[in-house]
Amino acid sequence: MIGKRVLNNVYWHTSLTSAQSDAVQEAVAKAEILANIHAEIDYNVIKYDVTGQGLSLLFYQEFYNAPFPVLEISYRINLDIQRVEIRSYASSLNPPILHRKELLLSEHHPRISEYRDLTMAAEQLGLFDNPIAIGFKRAWENLIAEKGFQLIDGQFVPIGNSESIDEPSFDSGQTTAIARHLTALSRSNLSAPMQCLARHGFLDGSLTVFDYGCGKGDDIRNLSANAITVSGWDPHYAPDRPKQVADIVNLGFVINVIENYYERQEALLGAYNLANQVLVASAMLFNQNALKGQAFNDGVVTQRNTFQKYYTQSELKEFIADTLETDAIPVAPGIFFVFKNQDAEQRFLFGRQRSQRNVLRLSHRPISPAEPKLSRNEKKYLAYKHLIDPLWQKILELGRLPDKSEIDSLIELTEAFGSISKAIRFTLDNNEDALFEQARQSKIEDLITYFALQAFSKRKPYKHLEAGLQKDIKAFFGDYQHAIETARSILFKISTAELIAEACRHATEQGLGFLDEGEALHLHTSMVQELPALLRIYIGCATILYGDIEQTDLIKIHIKSGKLSLMRYDDFENQAIPRLLERVKINLREQTFDLYKYGDAFEPTNLYLKSRYINEEFPHFAEQLHFDEQLQALNLFDLSGYGPKPEEFRQTLARARWEIDGFELIRSRSIPNLDESCGSYLTYRQLIECGETQRATGIPNLPKQADSYNALYDLAVNIIDPVIDYFGMVNLTYGFCSHELGKHIHKRVAPKLDQHAAHEVNTKKNHICPRLGAAVDFIVDDENMREVVDWIAENTPYDRLYFYGDDRPIHVSYGPEQKREYVELVMANSGRQVPRKRQLSH
Repeated sequence: MIGKRVLNNVYWHTSLTSAQSDAVQEAVAKAEILANIHAEIDYNVIKYDVTGQGLSLLFYQEFYNAPFPVLEISYRINLDIQRVEIRSYASSLNPPILHRKELLLSEHHPRISEYRDLTMAAEQLGLFDNPIAIGFKRAWENLIAEKGFQLIDGQFVPIGNSESIDEPSFDSGQTTAIARHLTALSRSNLSAPMQCLARHGFLDGSLTVFDYGCGKGDDIRNLSANAITVSGWDPHYAPDRPKQVADIVNLGFVINVIENYYERQEALLGAYNLANQVLVASAMLFNQNALKGQAFNDGVVTQRNTFQKYYTQSELKEFIADTLETDAIPVAPGIFFVFKNQDAEQRFLFGRQRSQRNVLRLSHRPISPAEPKLSRNEKKYLAYKHLIDPLWQKILELGRLPDKSEIDSLIELTEAFGSISKAIRFTLDNNEDALFEQARQSKIEDLITYFALQAFSKRKPYKHLEAGLQKDIKAFFGDYQHAIETARSILFKISTAELIAEACRHATEQGLGFLDEGEALHLHTSMVQELPALLRIYIGCATILYGDIEQTDLIKIHIKSGKLSLMRYDDFENQAIPRLLERVKINLREQTFDLYKYGDAFEPTNLYLKSRYINEEFPHFAEQLHFDEQLQALNLFDLSGYGPKPEEFRQTLARARWEIDGFELIRSRSIPNLDESCGSYLTYRQLIECGETQRATGIPNLPKQADSYNALYDLAVNIIDPVIDYFGMVNLTYGFCSHELGKHIHKRVAPKLDQHAAHEVNTKKNHICPRLGAAVDFIVDDENMREVVDWIAENTPYDRLYFYGDDRPIHVSYGPEQKREYVELVMANSGRQVPRKRQLSH
């Protein structure tokens, strides 16, 4: 299938659907009909499960124009049971985002090179080093900032200096004395240039560092804390410190704050002359902030009287190279390495290989057109942002327009806008109506829930209500009596199963829990306040009977029976598969509840697929989702219902050579008993003691690496088991070969290539066979081995496959490269067998 492969799923843009197989196109068409949606209008990306578990039709906002589009809505479709699950992310604070979107498009798409360049830039900054944690907006934005960059106009721009965001306002004499020192930032982490040095291995402690223009010295403190020899100089903050020669010299965002071109050159040359091995030079790149200032020389002066020269990537490279008369190597947007030592430069370039080519492409990225000047309204917003933003937060908090008594900066807002009503109108005009409406509806739901639950206690007179609550009643209901009647009308509906079912479906569409269709809604207690008022009242009635639910983890709303279950787990937040400790089942109709404690009379059960019960705003959600996808991709368990019992789960996972490490499924680190099953038909001993040399010498031939046993297991499950299922039992002639056994095999072998050594290492701790994986030679009695080898090539995910003759053993391997290389040995005119790659006809 064409597209981006992630575990068992393939993603592609709707423009590629016509390039998929007829069966896939038919499945997508059926899904469209079932969900009653249309390509490009309601969805633009397909997520297809190759195991046949279903597909999802996804709509990403601004797919073509957003650098990393945000997922707005998902339609998960199971064609077998004709079920559609809708999930909206419109109100999510941390929606999923899409990376590497060029992989979802045709090679001939007109913007494919632009998208590839963006991906290359992200790779270059190390943003994809931990792909598990970056699938959601909040983590992605935080990571970009941690790397010392910001995303502006679809480009990564280094965070180099402090810039004013206030409305520009200048006097005629302001540029006479530029305040360069005001651009220095205070940092808690390493600056972007220092992080580049770290990524490329320069900050291992073996090289000295000098920070030329060190500002407030945050990089120096951070490096010193990591036992790196470092010093620095700054004309304002550290003028008395000496300028010292060092292996590495950092000129970090200095040249862009110097208003005089020749002084810039002097600073660059001065820093370069102090470097023994490499100078890292960086400067601010052209972005939307480049227009916020008064033109001066070749840059701008900000309201704070600081100077900024904004470069393009190619302009900065040219300035550095021309000034120093040597090559400047781009390592990130706005950051260059300049080597003094040619050998060091060549080692660096050789080590980078592919990433260096990516960087050079980035240097020739076309410049984005300049944005138009800010409008009068935008300038006003920037000037009073410090007043408007808190006012907007107050409006969202209240869900209504605030009274004067509820506004903190009343005097300042009145002075700025003439009246508080004008300030409120300006604030509303410059923010999203949809957010205000969402806040308004949320507050109404809060109040309805509050008043409905007050029905179980003595009602307070209106005059005794808190002043803010009185304002809420007037704004949302008109009067107290109407508020009470509205709440009671919803309270009486909690006994109607159809209405509860509808509310549960609505909740799951907003990402609030997992709906067991027609049975129950399961969700984490942290989501209760986001539920529709009807469900909040339903749960609230249970709390009146039982007490506080905050000590529990999961809530199960039984749709038809009028019951509610509360479950408490062992460290729910930090365990990938939490264990049930306590369950309370509350019967609202009979006003009773039952308490079950697990551990003695009741065996604690596992909670599988925890990501279904939480959402992207819950701690560790990305890691949990990845874990659950890994677990499902193993295809070892039936996870429907309550899933396997804990002991069965542990044994099955261990037998398949997997173990849980935090939120990761990793290959087993244990050494199994040789007589344990390795796949369905063989044991590890059979794969280890099957060679004639091993039997003749008696060498134990034991793998020392746990990964070797993992590789043997994968070989058995993916290759040997299917062959035995189809042809019958095989006769093993050569299996695992240890480093010690290999010394006694005198016939022509290639241990560095043949994969019989699996993951074993030599005396230098290097893998004997860098291809990894595992290999075996075998023959099937009474079968033409040509038929066997062809069947393997057609039906299994082999790595290398060698055919020696119709009645001779074959060699087959399974490994990480998955090259599917099929070689047969044919007789040449010289009378010797020579290898020839074979192409399958399908």
